[in-house]
Amino acid sequence: MLAVPAVLSPDEVAHLRATIDAADWIDGNATSGHQSAQAKHNTQLPEDSAAAHTAGEIVLDALGRSPLFVAAALPLKVYPPLFNRYAAGDAFGTHVDTAIRIRYGSDFRIRSDVSATLFLSDPDDYDGGELLVEDRPGVKLSAGDMILYPASTLHRVAPVTRGTRVASFFWVQSMVRSDSDRAILFELDTAIQGLTGATGNDDAELVRLTGVYHNLLRRWAEL
Repeated sequence: MLAVPAVLSPDEVAHLRATIDAADWIDGNATSGHQSAQAKHNTQLPEDSAAAHTAGEIVLDALGRSPLFVAAALPLKVYPPLFNRYAAGDAFGTHVDTAIRIRYGSDFRIRSDVSATLFLSDPDDYDGGELLVEDRPGVKLSAGDMILYPASTLHRVAPVTRGTRVASFFWVQSMVRSDSDRAILFELDTAIQGLTGATGNDDAELVRLTGVYHNLLRRWAEL
């Protein structure tokens, strides 16, 4: 799991929320598989709605400006962002995300390697609603922050007991399928970036280390 802070600025969150809050919402099971439909109680924007398209473009543009997201997810394809809302009493029980996500009415499909939740409500706006991934502590981030985690993990959203939790959620097909290989590349990339700041780009050992990173990516990447 990795938290990616400030994917959206406060102004971008406010603009996005104004777009989606005024739209019509539907039962969240519109995009659920059979297992998820038994556990899911929330609402979401229709994925083919004008509001979802406009808000999704805002999110996609922001992802492209986030070096941390790119380094961690190594995205090949991103499923167009969806938007959900949990009011008091809503929850999403333990489930695993569908392995292949197909966009209804199109030939767009991805393998879901990485799941993402981009929070659009501040933690003070609601009680409950934590994202719980397997046995890890619950996650509840500030509006504009995002959490990434392997799509293969069991996870759930705790019941909301007060207020409303609004978020964007989507999946990433990574250039590197393996979670462990992706983690190695991320740690190596992070170390290289830290050393670059300390030694400069011309350090011979840093150049060699950068070569190792790219050779591993060349070996593991699927395009």
